[in-house]
Amino acid sequence: MKKILFKGAGSAIPTPFDENGVNIEELKRFLKFQIENKIDALIVCGTTGESSTMTRDEKIEVIKCALEISNRKVPVIAGTGSNNTKEAIEMSKIAESLGVDGVLVVTPYYNKTTQAGLIAHYRLIAENINIPIILYNVPSRTGLNINPETCLELSKIPNIVAIKEASGNLSQVAQIAHLCGDNLHIYSGNDDQVIPICSLGGLGVISVLSNIEPEYTHNMVWSFLNGKFDIAKKMQLDAIPLINALFSEVNPIPVKAALNEIGFHFGIPRLPLIEMSEEKRNFLNSTKSSFLLT
Repeated sequence: MKKILFKGAGSAIPTPFDENGVNIEELKRFLKFQIENKIDALIVCGTTGESSTMTRDEKIEVIKCALEISNRKVPVIAGTGSNNTKEAIEMSKIAESLGVDGVLVVTPYYNKTTQAGLIAHYRLIAENINIPIILYNVPSRTGLNINPETCLELSKIPNIVAIKEASGNLSQVAQIAHLCGDNLHIYSGNDDQVIPICSLGGLGVISVLSNIEPEYTHNMVWSFLNGKFDIAKKMQLDAIPLINALFSEVNPIPVKAALNEIGFHFGIPRLPLIEMSEEKRNFLNSTKSSFLLT
């Protein structure tokens, strides 16, 4: 069996920005809030962290901050993917040197590649670092899917240990689980599919929802993992209104608005992302009365 980086709920951490760059003091405050509320892992510099608009120095700053606040209480996983294999290798080596527990590597985007190209891309990254790699499959953003048969080939690489599956295709997730077994652990990349993916053998979720409700998301996953299936199912279904609101516009636009609403200072996303529309903000705020935002 491959190394398990974490079980439960890992938060895909947004990056708070201000006029000077990354608001490190606010990031520290938020990471402490996450750890105090039972989050199982911290994932920084990913899609929700707006890594595509961060400089290398900003990414290093954020990774160092997460490692400092975590202090080994929970794993820290850094997004290091790129559509440039050389750049992905360089960022992965930097993250490893800083002391992260693993890296999350998205598929190449825009230029994309073939399935054989995916295998070559990930194999070369894996050969250049020693820490665990989580594949990140999110075709809606990259225009590229990791096919189950490709997952099987990648699972033969020792330090490729897991996949964040955000294709939305449960049949594909089932096929990956069937082909790879314990050689490739599965995390849901969609908050509305956490329990369905756990039912196929998934170990948890890399979550946006948990930024707002870390303890709830942790409890939902662990209810399932501990055999309390009815509780887990109810929690998944009860969370749907808030999940819909958090994905009513391009992530992380809504989650930043939600965090600002509940007392954090995350600012606004960097262009080309913009502030949440008034219509969708009203939709988000309506979840206060029906669900979790307080």
